[in-house]
Amino acid sequence: MKGAGGCFVRRISSNVTSPLFPLRKGDVWVCLFMIFFILPLHAQHPVKLNLQRTIELANDSSLSAFRYQNMYLSGYWEYRSYKANRLPSLTLNLMPAQYYRYITQRYDSNTDMDVYREQQMFSAGGGLSIQQNFDLTGGTFYMESDLEYMRNFGETKSTQYSSVPFRIGYSQSLLGYNPFRWDRKIEPLKFEKVKKEFIYHMEVVSEEAVSYFFSLAMAQADYRLALENAASTDTLYSIGLQRHKIAAISRADLLTLQLDKVNAQNTLENAQIALKRAMFALASFLNMDKHTQIELDMPGRPMAMEIPVEDALAMAKANNPDFLQQQQNILEAERNVSKTRVESRFNASLNASVGFNQVADNFGGAYRQPLQQDLVSISVSVPLVDWGVRKGKYNMAKNNLNVVTIAARQEELKLEEEVTMTVSDFNIQQRLIRSAEEALDLAVMAYEQTRQRFIIGKADVNSLTLSLNRQQEAQKNYISALQNYWLNYYKIRKLTLHDFGSGLSLSDKFDFNNGMYRK
Repeated sequence: MKGAGGCFVRRISSNVTSPLFPLRKGDVWVCLFMIFFILPLHAQHPVKLNLQRTIELANDSSLSAFRYQNMYLSGYWEYRSYKANRLPSLTLNLMPAQYYRYITQRYDSNTDMDVYREQQMFSAGGGLSIQQNFDLTGGTFYMESDLEYMRNFGETKSTQYSSVPFRIGYSQSLLGYNPFRWDRKIEPLKFEKVKKEFIYHMEVVSEEAVSYFFSLAMAQADYRLALENAASTDTLYSIGLQRHKIAAISRADLLTLQLDKVNAQNTLENAQIALKRAMFALASFLNMDKHTQIELDMPGRPMAMEIPVEDALAMAKANNPDFLQQQQNILEAERNVSKTRVESRFNASLNASVGFNQVADNFGGAYRQPLQQDLVSISVSVPLVDWGVRKGKYNMAKNNLNVVTIAARQEELKLEEEVTMTVSDFNIQQRLIRSAEEALDLAVMAYEQTRQRFIIGKADVNSLTLSLNRQQEAQKNYISALQNYWLNYYKIRKLTLHDFGSGLSLSDKFDFNNGMYRK
């Protein structure tokens, strides 16, 4: 978005701060106030920020941005773990040493009876295994190679080596639940949601930056108005004293001018406190030093832009992470239905392998002329009586799927309403800015005219006070209109993850590199 027009604060300052009256003795306190409070601020070389720079600093340096970045990293590594599980895994299993010394029961063939004998044994072993999950069927291929060593001590000493040079096998649940097939659907969707959530949260940070920026802008405007009002009321009170001496104004009007002067001083002190709070809040949000002095360059009138509601809704449905979250919830509920339906029936599994093995009393013999080793096993589990537990779980899963589907539709309607209302407000807000700017210019000119007429005695105190209040209200309305415009603009970006100013998707503006992003 490009802004048009000059700096608002400078424009107002040029119209208002130029004194129309010479300084009098009563203005001394104003000068002292400026010397002790205003000049030190300039001596500290304040940081000048416009709206765009404030948003950039918030996205780069704020604690909120760091938190959201780490949230993205968590999802990123979760997806990396899923991808790693799809690749072959190589595992080394070792048992370097194992020693037994115990008394065990043995059969003695000479005496034809069981006897207790002392047993001592040392063993060691190790093996390599490779596993690969097969997503289509939910089974697992594996290859193994093992070697074991055993040494017996005691009356009969022996040494044995047992080897499995090679074994290949496959295990499969024949009628069971296949988690790999569901992971292929859910995990990529989850990661896409994580990326969209990261961009979404960055736009949340931008919204917060806009809010802090205009809070400080409003506080600075209030402070400048209060400072100018304090100087003006003091001057007007001095003029009122002179005019009261010649009976040009009444005692009541003079007291009103004095009351305005006292109220203006109190308002100035409160405005200074509010300014410090707003400046501290923005500096803390941007992760700056809390004593940083900030001067804002207000944006001018933004470029006219009309966003079609239909386009915004289409972008929201395509990019908003809430839609992806609802899709994920439905898939997870369907996965649970599939799992409970399969588990409500009998289960059967298959494990088959073929390989070679050999036993010898030396290492070399354990690998000579190995014998073929075959294994085929089928296991079946049939629930006979479970009092309806499995059926109940299946019905619960189906009902939960219905609930999730309805909730997804409700969230979709809610998001559509939010997008529609935000876009409508944004389109209206542009006209309000033009109207507020025009009202501000008129209010400034009206106040200047009224003050001039008061000086020459053609306007009373009430007219002057009313004109001043209208000017202050017009300035606040203008800042509020700008704030609402930019808040709505970044809210639309957040809801749609699309920059309608440039016509580009926000996903295209970010490069995800190991969890880091750059524009």
